[in-house]
Amino acid sequence: MKIYHHIDEFIPVKNAVVTIGTFDGVHLGHRKIISRLKEIADSINGETVILTFFPHPRMILHPEDQDIKMINTMQEKAELLEQLGVDHLIITPFSRDFSNQTPEEYIKNVLVEKIGTKKIVIGYDHRFGKDRQGGLAELQQLAPIYDFEVIEIPEQDIHDVAVSSTRIRQALLNDNISLANEFLGYPFFITGKVMRGDQIGRQINYPTANILIEETYKLIPGEGIFAVKVKVSEQEFKGMGYIGHRPTINGLTRNIEVNIFDFDHDIYTQPIRMEFLHFVRGDVKFESLEQLKRQLDKDKADVKALLTD
Repeated sequence: MKIYHHIDEFIPVKNAVVTIGTFDGVHLGHRKIISRLKEIADSINGETVILTFFPHPRMILHPEDQDIKMINTMQEKAELLEQLGVDHLIITPFSRDFSNQTPEEYIKNVLVEKIGTKKIVIGYDHRFGKDRQGGLAELQQLAPIYDFEVIEIPEQDIHDVAVSSTRIRQALLNDNISLANEFLGYPFFITGKVMRGDQIGRQINYPTANILIEETYKLIPGEGIFAVKVKVSEQEFKGMGYIGHRPTINGLTRNIEVNIFDFDHDIYTQPIRMEFLHFVRGDVKFESLEQLKRQLDKDKADVKALLTD
């Protein structure tokens, strides 16, 4: 997959089959659209093109709303789209100037002149242009003028999947990992870098890798203990993940940590990926480190039982 970090970098290809959206989560609903995109491209010997935006439009149009969190970072999203066999990914910077284009300006300037769209595949509710004035009707009206075809993903097809990025975010924040993963079609994951912590875990025989996530817009699940798998140095391991403020030691910041089973290597500063498979329990304050250790012994047994399959 070729990645372009501005639409001006893209050179139009023959028979471009295009879809547009933020594709946060690259979930089952998105995959239905991408599957249709690929089918159409194959039928006309074309190439698939996804146009997405960064930052998320809401971050620019509603800067007062700092609560917007994304299921994927842009790099994670690109990896998922590449796995699905997309040919071209255009990540165009979203700005107020970009958002102020009229629907016709958007179609002419972006879809026709910049991308050379032959066919565009969109969901029934897709909106674009200034104040989201553009939609399916505008595309269909201008298609014969600019020589492209519009293929709509019907409302029924989208609702058959009953998935949305909003529902996935809510499930993750409520620690409903199983539902989120079902909607995503893959285990929710975070990627970051291993940083040195205060090593309190070592005192109770539960050393952890502390994970730093630099992208502040990345959604983090609710606090507690999780059954996870981690990938580090091209290898996969099982483990016990933790998100929380470490109330037993009166921690002040939220930590993301993982105790990796059967692992004893120095991985400080290395990239790490943690997949969330099951929620085990919420975060709890214990009277002592010894009491915490006893609970972690039980948690580890529970996690291993969940990861036996």
